[in-house]
Amino acid sequence: MYKLFAIILLLGWSAAYAQTAEERGLEIAIEADKRDNGWQDQKSDMIMVLYNRQGQKSERKMHNRSLEIENDGDKTMIIFGHPRDVKGTAFLTYTHSIRPDDQWLYLPALKRIKRISSSNKSGPFMGSEYAYEDLASQEVDKYSYKYIRDDVYEGRKVFVVERYPAYEHSGYTKQIGYIDQEMYQPLKMVFFDRKSAKLKTLLFQDYRLHLNKYWRANKMRMENHQNGKSTDLVWSNIQFRNGYNEKDFNKNSLKQAR
Repeated sequence: MYKLFAIILLLGWSAAYAQTAEERGLEIAIEADKRDNGWQDQKSDMIMVLYNRQGQKSERKMHNRSLEIENDGDKTMIIFGHPRDVKGTAFLTYTHSIRPDDQWLYLPALKRIKRISSSNKSGPFMGSEYAYEDLASQEVDKYSYKYIRDDVYEGRKVFVVERYPAYEHSGYTKQIGYIDQEMYQPLKMVFFDRKSAKLKTLLFQDYRLHLNKYWRANKMRMENHQNGKSTDLVWSNIQFRNGYNEKDFNKNSLKQAR
């Protein structure tokens, strides 16, 4: 009788504390965010390679710098240096956890700063297959989550987690992430459009460890399944803790960004 009572109590305790798929998905997202805290700032060189449907390509060279912001999203600036028709173009993002991100684009040909409205953040960035919203830091509160299963992708154990944008005007209904169980970094992300059709797949490749703690992919490839185009982003010369502060990410300095 005692053993039966103990088993009933144990089963009741297990049921009470069993995680839902939503709780497990959120737990994975929080752990991934926790592991990537404390990097302070980062700069790098970057090449954007655009491929059309026929496989023809064009390249753009940029500089990138980011600043980690406590209790909010990161600040990031991208400055184009080549080719001549985009040289001097600069893009600034203030990511936020809950409220809409702030984004500005400086167009040297027009000599003006253009604010990207919330309703336009699903549009393509500089003719690439990346949307403006793809370039913001991926804050936990920007999504709700659902754990799907454990799996293996490219020989590595992954968590498969669906996430749903919590912010208005997103171009996506959901995203499916394949999160490496060792690094807690994504290896693949599949995007579904507003009609819930498969739109794009983002592949994260050639991860490197920095400062013995922070994993960064040296290459990201965004493939658009609906138009047959793709865009690669390739990083080099990644450096952390350069002494940046918020003054280095002032929208009024976009015109002088180098």
